[in-house]
Amino acid sequence: MPNHTAYVNIGSNTGDRPYNINRAVACIADAFPDATVTKSTIVESEAWGYNSENKYLNIGLAIEFDRQPEPSALLRRLLAIEKTLCNGPHRNADGSYRDRQTDIDLIAIDSLTSDTQELTLPHPRMHLREFVLIPMIELAPEWRHPLTGLSCAQMLSELRGTTCTFF
Repeated sequence: MPNHTAYVNIGSNTGDRPYNINRAVACIADAFPDATVTKSTIVESEAWGYNSENKYLNIGLAIEFDRQPEPSALLRRLLAIEKTLCNGPHRNADGSYRDRQTDIDLIAIDSLTSDTQELTLPHPRMHLREFVLIPMIELAPEWRHPLTGLSCAQMLSELRGTTCTFF
């Protein structure tokens, strides 16, 4: 039976960031006991989409399932874990981003595409975020965006405005 992989990104820029990241990884692994969870190395970055003095730590996860997970159900489960770990709001009243203890994003599931009110796959801003692309290159160097055909290394090169090759 073929395996199916969901790609997740976890970020933290307040509190004990390494602890927050490790706790989120452990909760996700516990939530999917029949899945295989592979972690990327941790990436540190500036806040994206808003100004903050607090740098983020981010990690990518590849969660391998025996059957393709239902995207909305997977998202709801990840958001429930996020809320358990950090029940404060993730956005300001005006909708802008804010600092957060734990942020969990579903980036992609295989080459599945989705564009609903609840979920867009692949993540609509993944190509703009080094802290997503770098872990994806490590976890799935062969993965290609199903709408653009670009690999994560190619998206990172475009984002950085370079023509370097990633292996």
